[in-house]
Amino acid sequence: MIDRRKFICALICGLVATRRAAFAQTKLYRIGFLSLTAFGDMTLAGVLLPELRTRGYVVGRNIAFEERLADGKADRLPALAAELVRLNVDVIVAGPAIAIRAAHDATTTIPIVMAFSADDPVKSGFVASLAHPGGNVTGVTALARDLAPKWMELLRDAVPGMTRLAVMTNPARPEHAEYVRVMAAARPTGVQLQSFEAQGPDQYESTFAAMVKARAEGVVILGDVMFTRDSSQLAALALSHRLPSIYLFRAFALAGGLMTYGPDEDELLSLACEFIDKVLQGASPGELPVQQPTTFNLAINMKTANALHLAIPQSVRLRAQELIK
Repeated sequence: MIDRRKFICALICGLVATRRAAFAQTKLYRIGFLSLTAFGDMTLAGVLLPELRTRGYVVGRNIAFEERLADGKADRLPALAAELVRLNVDVIVAGPAIAIRAAHDATTTIPIVMAFSADDPVKSGFVASLAHPGGNVTGVTALARDLAPKWMELLRDAVPGMTRLAVMTNPARPEHAEYVRVMAAARPTGVQLQSFEAQGPDQYESTFAAMVKARAEGVVILGDVMFTRDSSQLAALALSHRLPSIYLFRAFALAGGLMTYGPDEDELLSLACEFIDKVLQGASPGELPVQQPTTFNLAINMKTANALHLAIPQSVRLRAQELIK
């Protein structure tokens, strides 16, 4: 006859042993995050964490974060990337392109996931091709250069009769000059394009004053991580200087900018986390094709339009996925 107490004790001990074995087999992956700056109180890791949770990743149980921010100082990125390499993290998640560059230059062995790059990763030398990256870098890219003519078109449609259009660039981003060339080639007949530079928050006011002095009737602000961080300040300046404005990310419209047109941010987050998951499960980044977003959204801040005494044509409003009132 089986001793009931011994049987229960053996059963409990077996369950405990099984649980301990399962726990021991759960690997703790270390994810390194490298970024130029935070966005308000949100860091790159914080932005991606909710989506990672939906894929079964829990901080402290099967993932640990090593996050490095350059506080807006690009020259700090190489040292921060080298620090993540010394820590031998399982994957480095980097964004924007300037951070990806630092990670790319720091290691050829640790997998690198581009959380988001507005630049061409092939021209930048990060990957051999979008379909066959070939090295240790893969991830998500949205070529903002290709969106530049659309920003110009949308802003002109919203402001019929516009003849002078300003473009705000960051001189620290050499590719912005290419964006301006693309826009100049695609500009509508009768529209004069004027380029203005701003390399930091202390230059924004004088840059907008120069636009007004040049009699600009609207402004396209080119995609840049610093400009995204400073969306509220830029939106306020555009409004105070009576300039209809358009930008890449929705945060700008929410902050009071007139319009935004760019990739669906939820799709970007999902794609980035999909790459992180695949790499942590053993996939080679060189064999994972770089992905591009397929959904692009137009948001219009109607309160800002009213403040500018601007009647957005019905044809433009019908194209918007979001009207902020």
